[in-house]
Amino acid sequence: MFEKYGIDSIKGLEFGLYTLGDHIADPATGKRVSPQERIQQFIEMAKLADQAGLDVFSIGESHQEYFVSQAHAVILAAVAQATKNIRISSASTIVSTSDPVRIYENFATLDLISGGRAEIIGGRASRVGLFDLLGYDLQDYEALFEEKFALLNLINDSQGEPINWEGEYRAPLKDAVVLPEPVQEKLPIWRAVGGAPASAIKAGMQGVPMYLAGLGGPMTSYKRTIDAYRDALSYSGYNPEEYPVALAGFLLIAEDSQQALRQYYPSINEGMMRTNGQGFQKRAFAQGVDPRSIMNIGSPQQIIEKILQQHELFGHQRYVGQMDFGGVPFNVIMKNIDIIGEEILPAIRKYTKPDKEDTK
Repeated sequence: MFEKYGIDSIKGLEFGLYTLGDHIADPATGKRVSPQERIQQFIEMAKLADQAGLDVFSIGESHQEYFVSQAHAVILAAVAQATKNIRISSASTIVSTSDPVRIYENFATLDLISGGRAEIIGGRASRVGLFDLLGYDLQDYEALFEEKFALLNLINDSQGEPINWEGEYRAPLKDAVVLPEPVQEKLPIWRAVGGAPASAIKAGMQGVPMYLAGLGGPMTSYKRTIDAYRDALSYSGYNPEEYPVALAGFLLIAEDSQQALRQYYPSINEGMMRTNGQGFQKRAFAQGVDPRSIMNIGSPQQIIEKILQQHELFGHQRYVGQMDFGGVPFNVIMKNIDIIGEEILPAIRKYTKPDKEDTK
């Protein structure tokens, strides 16, 4: 049912990883790897995730200090060459400050390189320094995204046919043919939503899949956002059962929840401080071990139980975890990918895999 969006419904809940591409020192040692080594870490993460049987690997785009993912599509191309099966996605591509024609060209090319595994998650930017850097007015934040995201989808729908289009923030397109044509009939294009219902409602009115990111808070607040999205789909004449939802957020694995809090809080706090200018309140982070929290922190069994609880509540089709952030040691990340493949993923698939009758 969701195959046109890159979702394999037969597997049950899909499981992936994402990195924002940050480049921050390990807070325990104060040491930071070189930019070259950091990019190689992304590629190695993707390779191991592919070998472990995960479904998707994503890299975000950012244009400020403490990041090396400014050219995220280039890094994703290297990931495509190094992997065989895992789907490859942005997390997210900042549509507001990019030309939709160039976005499509880059990701259609990535689709060709990867053999039909590319996806786009279109976002508006939570870090806004790139507006000045790339020559855009921050006052046009919402309008830029809405116009360019609509054009990106129009290009994707054209499938190589001439396009005529006119807008406010880009030169008109007159009988324009945008190439190359990807391997997939259309590129899966998701709309990134930060948690507030307003953007989710717009995603539903547009009839596009939703990628919902959550840093923290109770699951119930995200349930309201997902419900608003599906209500907007119905109101706009779309069938909500045909549009997938992805949930993304912190995934931090240790022997137990208390060890996870001790081990990861310094990195998460440092990462938020460096990239957003404000740390992560310790009490709010500690609430992440609560069974009602959207954050997945704790032992493998605790994480399995929480992800299954989220799936029962939300009915989403994909979960994408962030554990590579704020200088978490790379050996810890690699070990945890092994744990995901050996312990977490089999359990998730066992309990979310649909009956054969449901997939007919």
